[in-house]
Amino acid sequence: MLPVIVPVGGAAADAAVPLSFAMGAHYRLCMTENLSADRPSFVTHLECSLTGERYRADRLHGLSKAGRPLLVRYDLDAVRGAVTRDALSARPTDLWRWRELLPVRRTDSIVSLGEIETPLVPIPASAGRRVLVKDEGRLPTGSFKARGLVMAVTMARELGITRIAMPTNGNAGAALAAYASRCGIETIIFAPAETPEVNVREIAAQGARVYRVNGQIDECGALVAKGAAEGLWFDFSTLKEPYRIEGKKTMGLELAAQSGWRLPAAIFYPTGGGTGLIGMWKAFDELEALGWIGPERPRMYAVQASGCAPIVRAFEANVEHAERWENAATVAAGIRVPRAVGDFLILRAVRASGGRAIAVDDDAILQAVDDAARRDGLLLCPEGGATLAAYRVAVRDGLVGDDDDVVLFNCATGLKYPMPEAANWLDKNGAIDLASL
Repeated sequence: MLPVIVPVGGAAADAAVPLSFAMGAHYRLCMTENLSADRPSFVTHLECSLTGERYRADRLHGLSKAGRPLLVRYDLDAVRGAVTRDALSARPTDLWRWRELLPVRRTDSIVSLGEIETPLVPIPASAGRRVLVKDEGRLPTGSFKARGLVMAVTMARELGITRIAMPTNGNAGAALAAYASRCGIETIIFAPAETPEVNVREIAAQGARVYRVNGQIDECGALVAKGAAEGLWFDFSTLKEPYRIEGKKTMGLELAAQSGWRLPAAIFYPTGGGTGLIGMWKAFDELEALGWIGPERPRMYAVQASGCAPIVRAFEANVEHAERWENAATVAAGIRVPRAVGDFLILRAVRASGGRAIAVDDDAILQAVDDAARRDGLLLCPEGGATLAAYRVAVRDGLVGDDDDVVLFNCATGLKYPMPEAANWLDKNGAIDLASL
């Protein structure tokens, strides 16, 4: 069997240059003046999210010895001395402006498709004047999965991984296929049978080998884990490698900058594996340590579908870990995750923020999607619709007020999902009453 993992080590690893680049209008890599080629990275170590045990950076890691996600840690005092908030604000507004808070050491490791800063879009007709949607559908491959996977694939390339496998409900697999194909990493993806057809075809079109599985995403993940244990590939499942969180945390970094370094009162986030919620909470801690924001935090609302709500059930039971949700079913495929390896991290962030976990049913999700499209012209994905539906529940229950600044996350373009049929026809050869149209 050919080896599939070739870790970078020795003198070559010791001489690795830091991440020092800016992504311009045409997304060209270029050296910048504020990091010299021989300056060490700001990454200090990796840390078990449960026990705090330390692990060396620049080595290949999956989960910790305790079977929990690893978190990347930085020398934030050194970051503070290397870049100011004003200097960062003057950079091109893309994901890579945050380079001092990202794990990549070598410029030539970067695998980019042009990761822009996503806009905050008001939806006053369907949600109110203080509600903004962070529209992640503008990213490469049309979803926020691009943030996590560009970082994870870049680090896989840097650490010498040549073959990856991952379970997906759709958009993560599409992002992995795109980035891995771009740098020549072989990719195998397992998708539950009910994964949207457009996602499966997108994954295949972008060079991955994709297989449908008659099971849920955690059961697909079990196949990935089995193959990884046999040495067939590296396991890229959610939170089973350390770097997807670092890509996803840029949502929180961006949001702080876009909001004038004053965070909103509440964030509603569609929560399956929860990487983005965990990442944003980490980002806020790092920004406070840098002195760029104060101690105030948004109330974090983990949004799930009532047909698959393990985090909601655990939150309401006041426990730290979520039991598997049996017979998961929802139109919002991206949050159809029966069990999350980072469940305790999601629950800790939600509770520490004063937020909560909210479940909404499919009818409310589809109604929210329809309302945002018809009344505000913004086509949400079902998972984004779930955040609008949950916001309405929170307003009804008095959890948020009319004066609260609120951000909803739309995690993918609505163009990837089935839409209602538009069945009206006209016969150009017949009599048409144009005034009645």
